[in-house]
Amino acid sequence: MVEIIESFTEWLWGWPLLALVIGGGLIINIRTGFIQLRYFPYVMKQTFGKMFSKDDGGFGTVSAFQAMTTALASSIGAANIVVVPTIIFAAGPGAIFWMWITAIIGQGTKFAEVALSIKYREKNDDGDYVGGCSYMLKNGLKGKLGKALGGLAAFFFMIEILPSITLQTLAAAGPIKNVFAQTNLNENLIKNIAIVVIFILVSVVVFGGVKQIGRVTEKMVPIMASLYVLFGIIIILMHISELPRVIGLIFKGAFDPLAVVGGVGGVSLSQVISKGVARGVYSNEAGMGSAGYGHAAATTDHPARQGMWGIFEVFADTIVVCTISALTVLLTGIWQPNMSKEAISQVSAVAVERAFNTLFGQLGSIVVSISLFLFVLSTIIVIVFYCEKQAEYLWGTRIGKLMRLIASLMIILGIFVSFDKAGVFLDFTLGLVVIPNMIGLVVMSREVAEIKKEFFDGDKYYKLDQKNKK
Repeated sequence: MVEIIESFTEWLWGWPLLALVIGGGLIINIRTGFIQLRYFPYVMKQTFGKMFSKDDGGFGTVSAFQAMTTALASSIGAANIVVVPTIIFAAGPGAIFWMWITAIIGQGTKFAEVALSIKYREKNDDGDYVGGCSYMLKNGLKGKLGKALGGLAAFFFMIEILPSITLQTLAAAGPIKNVFAQTNLNENLIKNIAIVVIFILVSVVVFGGVKQIGRVTEKMVPIMASLYVLFGIIIILMHISELPRVIGLIFKGAFDPLAVVGGVGGVSLSQVISKGVARGVYSNEAGMGSAGYGHAAATTDHPARQGMWGIFEVFADTIVVCTISALTVLLTGIWQPNMSKEAISQVSAVAVERAFNTLFGQLGSIVVSISLFLFVLSTIIVIVFYCEKQAEYLWGTRIGKLMRLIASLMIILGIFVSFDKAGVFLDFTLGLVVIPNMIGLVVMSREVAEIKKEFFDGDKYYKLDQKNKK
């Protein structure tokens, strides 16, 4: 059964889902006039330029910035450090180009997800704003079809999140084990202590509710991202003379991989495209339907204004963080053409750490370990919250709070299990969430275009009605 699911999942996350995500994303982008490109300076001014502004205007439970950092905490994770370099070793530098293309398209998709999450959000029994993929499908598509698709998306997303919490916990415990690797302490004991610490940290945050999550992520995400980005930029600057050559490898490898990778890899153009596209989708989660659950609580005066934070989210996750991971590996020479399979297997998973070591020595390992721990910890905090919201959608706030407890206990489960085959199951259930989410986004893409038009068209950009402001 596992082999059957694994085979089907590999096929599903090949061209079928990638075509749906990219094809659907292009439809949304065309209908919104590629908002992320046309209005990029304005979007950055309204997001990055107002990161610490307290005057959000409008209505919501948390600030617009807190909602964005909550969603960004979910998408920035171990994959940004560990997985991004693997596509270079699997398909060559050209895969990074297709990751960028996917990110540009994904910005439009994420804008649509976030804007619709605001348009179709509701208030729960606690008086908090809630929304996301399921609410979008139920309230946007309406009727029995919308309700059925919304219920299925919530159920499969919840089932995907539960074991994912355990896997993320094990990933977060890994860096702590690495830090204490040179001591005489038992590795298993270190892992178990780390898991208990993670459980306590996560519980303190998530049991404080969505406002507490927002307060923590608005401080945690900028710090953890800045630490990694700062050290990564230093490496890039120290190898700045090599940057034009590396950029050339990326663009050349995107269309002629064999000319860059060499004959040993035997990489085809389709592999380069599929690896880059898949990494882009996995990294920024555009099209997966997850972001709306975080953004729906935002205090905002218009769906498009919060949608711009979705554009910024993809930019920060993929264009900035993932690109830094890729460039450090390429500039420091950790990746080389014609590498043997044995050499790739030894280096691929620790490529960024090796790259940081070339300049910073042991300090580089410490920085990567701290970054990895913070990235994964923030992800765990947010996906526990997401899990609660799926149960809340299906069965109400009481069951949602019970699911919050169950999801938190999945952290402790990391002491007893390894979940070796869980990755296949996670990808399978997540694929079942992506399908209804992307169908809903494409069907409602005209509404997204109307939201964008209402905000941007006219003599000046949308201003909050003074009557509503009062």
